[in-house]
Amino acid sequence: MGQSPGRLHPAFALTWARRTPTLSVMSEWSLSLHSAIAEIAPETWDACAGDDNPFVSHAFLSALEDSGSVGPRTGWLPRHAILRDPDGRVLAAAPLYGKSHSYGEYVFDHAWANAFEQAGGRYYPKLQLAVPFSPVPGPRLLIRPDAMADRAVIMRAFGGALMQACGELGLSSVHATFCEEAEQEALVADGWLPRLGLQYHWHNRDYRDFDDFLGALASRKRKSLRRERRDAQKCGLVFHTKCGDAITREDWRAFHRFYLSTIDRKWGSAYLSQSFFPMLSERLGDRVVLMTAEHDGVPVAGAMNLRGRDALYGRNWGCTGDWPFLHFELCYYRAIDFAIEHGLSRVEAGAQGEHKIQRGYVPVLTRSAHYIAHPGLRDAIESFLDAERPAIVAEAEELATFSPYRQDDAP
Repeated sequence: MGQSPGRLHPAFALTWARRTPTLSVMSEWSLSLHSAIAEIAPETWDACAGDDNPFVSHAFLSALEDSGSVGPRTGWLPRHAILRDPDGRVLAAAPLYGKSHSYGEYVFDHAWANAFEQAGGRYYPKLQLAVPFSPVPGPRLLIRPDAMADRAVIMRAFGGALMQACGELGLSSVHATFCEEAEQEALVADGWLPRLGLQYHWHNRDYRDFDDFLGALASRKRKSLRRERRDAQKCGLVFHTKCGDAITREDWRAFHRFYLSTIDRKWGSAYLSQSFFPMLSERLGDRVVLMTAEHDGVPVAGAMNLRGRDALYGRNWGCTGDWPFLHFELCYYRAIDFAIEHGLSRVEAGAQGEHKIQRGYVPVLTRSAHYIAHPGLRDAIESFLDAERPAIVAEAEELATFSPYRQDDAP
């Protein structure tokens, strides 16, 4: 399965240190790769990224790098891509990383790597077009608004340039994970392989408040959610929702403890350093939403969310102690409260978790695209994905039948 997180494949280190290619694209445009987001001016990057999805902002990506959460320690090596026209004007950008493992991606290709390496191939290193440690759907090929008229052409050119970079650097593959449907379609048209996944999102139907949302549920489900909220809130816990400057250093120190406790329970790796959270809060301001619970004045749990233009994204959570339904209250129900209060259209609660369906979060398809350089490996993966996609669609349809909504109120 390649190297463990934080260890760099030696061949990868040598290749990466020597090569910073500028590639010709369509004989007019050029693609350059950058080893740090700091090499790209924030205003240049954000002119492409926009303000809809905070995970692709310069602030978020720079906080990952400046805090040491991304880099040699965790095995995510920045190689951010910039596409320019013949006059040197930036047309598009992309968050791109070199990987010597497959951790922190949430679209699992470990079996592909194992099979290829057992057959004598070398799967790692690879390129990852993604946001590290963040299974959040959103744009991956970031195009300036004034270039959107050529969006389809630019996406195809970008995909072709990444394929060329893969060959120039002697890598096995490029993977665009949690990308948008239009991006997937453009990349597939260039020979990438499409993949589907599942997440669970809550959709706001102009609810006035949480009780109005509950009114859209079947009676038995409505009673269950009310009971869960009541049981969580009668434990003597005090809840807070803080944004931006209201979040203190003490809040972040406590939250990092919660984050580590969750990592320990899941046998995971603590990618995000302690300095990441306050740094992110400083750079993103009110777009960071921290929900906490205290008991006898002592913080016992926290859930960190990021706010986009029209969505609340749940990211990290942790707690100490055992509190009934606290996870549901802090991560799901209070997120719904916040979205209703602020007029947001949806809450995206992260990867996995069929239990979210009974709390009003419905199954949603996610998308990725994969360029595999080796023909034999590509054929094997294509066969696998051709069988997997209809199974994912069927699973989503089956899970939708467990929706808690009344039939006439289903999203």
